[in-house]
Amino acid sequence: MAILVHAVLDGISTDQYDALNAKLQEIPGIFDGCVSHACVPTDSGLEVFDIWSSEAQMQTFAEKMMPVAIGLGWPEGPMPRVLEVYNHWVPGG
Repeated sequence: MAILVHAVLDGISTDQYDALNAKLQEIPGIFDGCVSHACVPTDSGLEVFDIWSSEAQMQTFAEKMMPVAIGLGWPEGPMPRVLEVYNHWVPGG
């Protein structure tokens, strides 16, 4: 079952996001199961919206991502909101 993950990252800048993303790009297979990803700047930080093929794949990603984020000085923030996806499609796809 596909899931949507919505993470509110108050206090995180786009520069911090870019630094984390660069490190994650170096880890083979870390994004396996990620169907789509969007990061949106807000007045208080960032919000991230992901669709994952399964919650297990998202958990595997999170277990690899969190040590890298903490190593870059990111706080251990609140857990993201996770919702089951009823329907997902890409126009023209």
